[in-house]
Amino acid sequence: MGDDGRLMASDHSQIGPHTPAGASEPARERASARRAAEAREAQRAGRGRRRRRRRKRDASGSDLGARVLAAVPAIAVALFLVIEGGLVFALGMLVLGAACMHELYGMYERAHPARLAGFIALAGLLAAALYGDQFQVLLVAVAALPLVFGLTLASPRPSVGGIAVTLLGIYWIGFALAHAVMLRGLPHGLGIVIDIAVGTFLGDTGAYLGGRMFGRRPLAPSISPNKTVEGLLCGMLFAVLGVWIAGRYQEWLPGTHALVLGLGVALLAPVGDLFESFVKREAGAKDSGGLFGAHGGALDRLDAILFTAVVSYYVWEAYVH
Repeated sequence: MGDDGRLMASDHSQIGPHTPAGASEPARERASARRAAEAREAQRAGRGRRRRRRRKRDASGSDLGARVLAAVPAIAVALFLVIEGGLVFALGMLVLGAACMHELYGMYERAHPARLAGFIALAGLLAAALYGDQFQVLLVAVAALPLVFGLTLASPRPSVGGIAVTLLGIYWIGFALAHAVMLRGLPHGLGIVIDIAVGTFLGDTGAYLGGRMFGRRPLAPSISPNKTVEGLLCGMLFAVLGVWIAGRYQEWLPGTHALVLGLGVALLAPVGDLFESFVKREAGAKDSGGLFGAHGGALDRLDAILFTAVVSYYVWEAYVH
């Protein structure tokens, strides 16, 4: 075989026995087309993620605005009650407490709670807090048990579950609001109640914003899946700062006292929130009621204050006495 023959054989051996000459160009075109399609798909996915983040931010902002707007009339009513104090404040607590009890007993209607016993005990606790002291409140709490038992037996479907749910409303809601009345009656009670309300509200707002912006690790997924550790920490910081800053405008409240009160609010407010979430989850309810429209019921709005009012009473009572 001559030199030309050897060159031709060498060329064919490089191309391969089954690969026609020029086949590499279409392969490169197909690979380039695949890469371009993947790039377009990645761009679409990136735009979709950005749109979802924008929608989430917009929803967060609009939801926060709606929460603040719904809180304005409630804050006005609360300020009126706190400033008036005395019988007016106690009557306001009676209305709010009855609304909270109605929601609780409604969520657990299947247990057949003795609603009348709960409302009577609530009124008794508030009257004892207004006209008496801790001892009278304790007397009413003790008397509530036989009252609940008697009215449960008189109901069409008496049950231990009904007694338990009724007592839950009395000792959770009634006790807390009785402590709020006693707190208002202490020296500088007006300012302290306002400080506690400010700290509780700011703590709730801080937890909401912190969870939206930084939330990564769930706090209690089996109770409230949307709550996060980061939101909890932000809420606690807002609560302490809220009470401390409010105390800066009250000459009679030392900074250390304000910090201790703020710490009590910061620690107990999330407990109250989780407690109410647990009660709702066990009842299979998303909201406790519809008193505040899309923002839930009275219990949804007062869950934290039902705990912070109690701890604040004992902290401030220790300071003034």
